[in-house]
Amino acid sequence: MHVFLTGGSGLTGPAVVSELLSAGHRVTGLARSTASADRLAQLGAEPFAGSLDDLDRLRIGAAAADGVVHMAAGGEPGDWAGITRRDVNAIETLGAALAGTGKPFVSTSGTMVMTPGRVSEETDAPDGDAFAAYRIPGERSCLGYADRGVRASVIRLAPTVHGPGDYGFVAMLVATARRTGVSAYIGDGANRWPAVHRLDAATLFRLALEKAPAGTALHGTAESGVPLRDIAEKIGRTLDLPVVPVGVDEAPSHFGSAPLAAVFAADVPVSSARTRELLGWTPSHHTLLEDLEHGDYFAAAEAR
Repeated sequence: MHVFLTGGSGLTGPAVVSELLSAGHRVTGLARSTASADRLAQLGAEPFAGSLDDLDRLRIGAAAADGVVHMAAGGEPGDWAGITRRDVNAIETLGAALAGTGKPFVSTSGTMVMTPGRVSEETDAPDGDAFAAYRIPGERSCLGYADRGVRASVIRLAPTVHGPGDYGFVAMLVATARRTGVSAYIGDGANRWPAVHRLDAATLFRLALEKAPAGTALHGTAESGVPLRDIAEKIGRTLDLPVVPVGVDEAPSHFGSAPLAAVFAADVPVSSARTRELLGWTPSHHTLLEDLEHGDYFAAAEAR
């Protein structure tokens, strides 16, 4: 299959490119810079110059392919309306290029669109008040193409997609522990984060492209919810730092901002049981705590 992919040079994208190529697919990757194009070429993909704002280029790339994987996101952090608008415009353009063909279209969302405080399943509706509600319009836009002759599906990725080189939320926790001299969690630390290894996520994207039914929401989580206290304790033991709770009022100052504190306090467990059964997806790589045990997060923090 010839696959047109956006976001192929990001953190998770290269693993998806490699997974698709290893399975015998041909990959053309959207590249918004020379560095992105070089990275895609090194991986074995064909670079295609353009950005999420170049709707004509998106249309051309999608129309020439047998399927599309959309992983890219763009915009200024905090400008949620702008990020949503750019994502929906890109999805509408990609989907329209595939309309009536029966070709697969896999788009990306996050599990933090789901209702906090309970284990959400794939068939549950996203929560308009959820932390990542700005991603819901993109989900709806993509899944709407299932009624327009596209085999459209959405992968809701865990907030932590871990593996070597991760610079996301867990890396931020490590950096905060180094900076403050303590490894902290908020309240009792029982709030839960879903997690998935990058290579397992890449396999899920391939499986969704190859066989996800039209209109399907999938959960990219190998672990339903890892308590934040367990993560803090692992970081504390590795760095030989005290592990301490911080109150909700203290958290913004400790973690550097109110939005980060809100993320680190979120309780957002989800199930991926239906995804596994539907696609035969069997995550097999390190868990989040195992990845922390291997020390790459601490080597990366030291380098910074």
